[in-house]
Amino acid sequence: MTSNTRAALFMMVSMAAFTVNDTLIKLAGADVPLPQLLTLRGLLASVLIYGLARFYGGLRFDLSRRDWAFIGLRTVGEISATFFFLNALMNMPIANLNALMQSLPLAVTLGAALFFGEKVGWRRYTAIGLGFCGMLLIVRPGPDGFSLDAVYGLISVACVTLRDLATRKLSDHVPSLTVALSAAVSVACLGLVGSITTEWVPLDLRLGLLVVNAAVFVFFGYLFSILVMRTGEVSFSAPFRYTGLLWALLLGWLVFGHWPDAVTLLGAGVVVASGLFTFYRERVVQEAD
Repeated sequence: MTSNTRAALFMMVSMAAFTVNDTLIKLAGADVPLPQLLTLRGLLASVLIYGLARFYGGLRFDLSRRDWAFIGLRTVGEISATFFFLNALMNMPIANLNALMQSLPLAVTLGAALFFGEKVGWRRYTAIGLGFCGMLLIVRPGPDGFSLDAVYGLISVACVTLRDLATRKLSDHVPSLTVALSAAVSVACLGLVGSITTEWVPLDLRLGLLVVNAAVFVFFGYLFSILVMRTGEVSFSAPFRYTGLLWALLLGWLVFGHWPDAVTLLGAGVVVASGLFTFYRERVVQEAD
């Protein structure tokens, strides 16, 4: 199996795992405060990652200051994205929020051009602009501007962009499990801080199973999202991120009875088409070089 094929599979597994986790958290969030969910899920995911890392010898802390700086930057992006995304998720249909998140590859391409000096031609800049127009169709600001939930979704896109750009700058010898553990522990700490002013509720069997399964799925999401950024060509694997939208549409319909309206689906289509064109142009440029 080539590195590109592995990266594509990693991306699809990551998107499926994160979307199932989002569904479980949204279900549990109707009865359990969000800080409690973040704490319990983060602690369980941390234990899973730590156990796997010890088994495979995937923990390494003797890293350079440069790598620790990028892990710290990635952690800031992770906890910020988690906070804003889950607050939006509690009040938005899961498919609508996931459609908004499909603008992430465009944002990463733009960020790489602005901050890393990567070459982006006018065609890709045009595609990015069209993609962001599609994003406006999804959030559709009303007479009073964007809703708070839409703003949270947009901020989460920016935070995940920061996370992914920082991941790309890590040295090859930094173990993925070390990075995943830092992310899980940081999210658990975020939940603990929020719990200071939040009263926890007891969990029955149903809620307990939802939290445990969410931890398992977010564990796989963390792991494979890191592996995909470090395997193969990003331009090849990135289009497979859009499989997450298919999962969100399916689970949103089956579990919550939600189906996006025509304008939202049109916006999602514009974003996806813009992203696919961006990836196509990136491959054309690479082959020309």
